[in-house]
Amino acid sequence: MSELDESMDMNTQMMLDGNALAGKLQTIFGVEMTATSSICAQCGGTSMMGELRAFTQSPGIVLRCPACESVMLRLVQTPQATLLDARGVMYLKIPAY
Repeated sequence: MSELDESMDMNTQMMLDGNALAGKLQTIFGVEMTATSSICAQCGGTSMMGELRAFTQSPGIVLRCPACESVMLRLVQTPQATLLDARGVMYLKIPAY
């Protein structure tokens, strides 16, 4: 196996889906988010938040597009604040309840 293959395999092993963040996303947005539709700003692909690829093995959380693997959302929680960078999301469609 090449070094690149090993690196890709390691990334796959660390990857979760967005459903793993259901509680954290609900705390931030105030509604259940895993069934919320999102559009990737890079490729235009539509995915439910629960379908995004979640990487949680760092100081923050990164959610990537399942189609093109672009970063859609970054989330870091500190004792003082929650920092949310969603510049990779064209928009979120949050249903009214």
